[in-house]
Amino acid sequence: MTDPAEFALLCLSDLKAHEQIEEKNLVALIARLRRTKLISEPIWVARGSFVILNGHHRVEALRRMGAERAPAWVLDYGSALIHLERWHPGPPIAKSEVVQRAREGRLFPPKTTRHRLEFDLPARPTPISELAPKAVARRRAHSRASERS
Repeated sequence: MTDPAEFALLCLSDLKAHEQIEEKNLVALIARLRRTKLISEPIWVARGSFVILNGHHRVEALRRMGAERAPAWVLDYGSALIHLERWHPGPPIAKSEVVQRAREGRLFPPKTTRHRLEFDLPARPTPISELAPKAVARRRAHSRASERS
């Protein structure tokens, strides 16, 4: 049996959104991430399809901050241990519809879907510096140049 979740650093360019984001929440999140320099909770991504299940704002914040990767729990989305609910009243949504909309770029409004797990994920904070290797390389090169001056 495959583990229901595994941790990975995924390329942002591979990830597919299924929900829109709220700009005001994004601005606040970017400010917090710049202050803490840490992603405290990995995003959730469906194995195989790379659909973001939880963490749309974190992904967009990382993109705008110049990161290349995101810390992610890669989940077996077909597992009965992963439930799809709605944040607000409305008709049920199927997991297949979430994946299809992500593939087609037909995004749900913000906070439409709510994914819930029947298992716990361990804490896995990730420094933002680990997500932007080019930025880290530039800082190291700048530090070496400063040391030679």
